[in-house]
Amino acid sequence: MARTQDPPEGEPILLHWAARVEDRLHAWRERLGRRRGLITTVIPYTGYAAPGWARVLCRVVLARGAAAPTRVEKVRGWRSFFSIPVDDEVIVRIESEEFRVRPDRAGIVDAVVDVTLEPGWHTISLHTDGTEPVTAGIFVVDPQSEFGIISDVDDTVMVTALPRPFLAAWNTFVLDEHARTPVAGMAVLYDRLSRANPGAPVIYLSTGAWNVAPTLSRFMGRNLYPRGTLLLTDWGPTHDRWFRSGREHKKSSLERIAREFPGMQWLLIGDDGQHDEEIYREFAAAHPENVAAVAIRQLSPGEAVLAGGRSRPGQPEEAGAPWFYAPDGAGLDEQFRAAGLLRG
Repeated sequence: MARTQDPPEGEPILLHWAARVEDRLHAWRERLGRRRGLITTVIPYTGYAAPGWARVLCRVVLARGAAAPTRVEKVRGWRSFFSIPVDDEVIVRIESEEFRVRPDRAGIVDAVVDVTLEPGWHTISLHTDGTEPVTAGIFVVDPQSEFGIISDVDDTVMVTALPRPFLAAWNTFVLDEHARTPVAGMAVLYDRLSRANPGAPVIYLSTGAWNVAPTLSRFMGRNLYPRGTLLLTDWGPTHDRWFRSGREHKKSSLERIAREFPGMQWLLIGDDGQHDEEIYREFAAAHPENVAAVAIRQLSPGEAVLAGGRSRPGQPEEAGAPWFYAPDGAGLDEQFRAAGLLRG
């Protein structure tokens, strides 16, 4: 059995006029693309699971040629936003079981399937009718595991040093993973945390668009960040607004993770460039049992100016779970060790 995200209860959803225009544009581009010989292609993303269910993530687009999946995954910058999303049904094969799931209007599959897997990493296959399967990793969280990591991306694992109004456009339309700079010491810190907590899930929660997931995945791998799930968002019009709210995406994702893993305590890592502190503070107040600690990477004065200022001065004495503030991974590592959060 497969389940996608249910629409809100109540009256039928009326699409924002911008969404209706976008849908017509996608339909026209799909017809044109198929006449040009483009084929349906599944772009796999890493998912996560627990015994009894798995969250499957991928995107379905049109691409050219027999090597279409590899071709699309290597698309960088602004070109990634010219891919044509389609709603072809995706066949998910997990061990001996098969499930059929349907993408949303942006070509994104975000579905939960009922399946039982052993804890650890597994490989699943994804394809549409008439196409070759591609593989995706999926991490099954051990029900005995009590610690996990949820991390922001921009200005937390990679330096952006750009005004917030230009951040999304620059990261999505211009840069590739070779031009991005990791935040000093953060990859080493995450690796030490993962080694100290075998089986801990790692989730990278970003307001970036799904279009750039392959670029971000390559950046993580190139800079030796622990393997984990990227949770991004659709960048275009929604049913009720011009653009999806990045802040609401983070808040709803945290709430969902808390429901999915009620016994898990998370180390929440972000930066002080406006919203992470507030989002984490609200989540910690609502779910104190699910927060092991909060770590905030402090921006440099120059980064803070470009980010539009800090959300507020760091306050290590926050009530509830311990809060840590430092400008880089080495500083956070030192504080974690002093607090007993990291040993060895």
